[in-house]
Amino acid sequence: MIDAKSLLDRFLGPGGKGANQLGGLLKQAAGGRGSPTGAGTGLQGGIPAGFLGGAGAGGLIGLLLGGKKKSKGVGGVLSHGGAAALGALAYRAYQNWQQEQARGAPPADDSFLPESPAADGHPFALALVRAMIGAAKADGHIDAAEQQAIFAQVEQAGLDAEAKALVFDALSRPTDLDAIAASARTPEQAAELYLASRLAIDPDQPAERAYLDALAHRLKLPPGLPERLSAEAALATGG
Repeated sequence: MIDAKSLLDRFLGPGGKGANQLGGLLKQAAGGRGSPTGAGTGLQGGIPAGFLGGAGAGGLIGLLLGGKKKSKGVGGVLSHGGAAALGALAYRAYQNWQQEQARGAPPADDSFLPESPAADGHPFALALVRAMIGAAKADGHIDAAEQQAIFAQVEQAGLDAEAKALVFDALSRPTDLDAIAASARTPEQAAELYLASRLAIDPDQPAERAYLDALAHRLKLPPGLPERLSAEAALATGG
């Protein structure tokens, strides 16, 4: 059986703090909520700055994005902050959107844990990996040489055979937006899938913007939430 947490950690980068610290980060993120304009709601507003840097961009997502994403900081939170930062970003963006829309109680602390089951019963971390790979391929510019370099990196990452097969399959096959969207078991998971995808692309590129719009539609994200998630991603990465 795939060690989903290990795969996500390897994918995001060896310097990530890990999903086991997500609960504490969520509590810190909750302390900075409530700005309707997004000011002060970036990752560093309530989460230690170390989660954005000082970790070395050694993750597989960094290889996917390398040389392709020109916007300042795009992908940085993925390679430096790990699953904890990703979950905390999604939590706060969702919470801010709820406040703007005057919708219900804040999400539970465990709503964005990658160990939680996805709609298919497998760990949600696997769905996040597939979503990020799909988004990184959205511009269609991963050529055969780049794909081989990624395959070689995966071979050296210490993953088990099942984990390697999952990554190779996601890289080799055409992206299935319907399958990515169907993996969301809850509205919170849908939001995090969108955020992970947004962090793995450059939204200024038309093809990638179209990909995000199509994903938001398939995820059935309510009005205003994609914009809130994108704003949080931009504040965290500077791009």
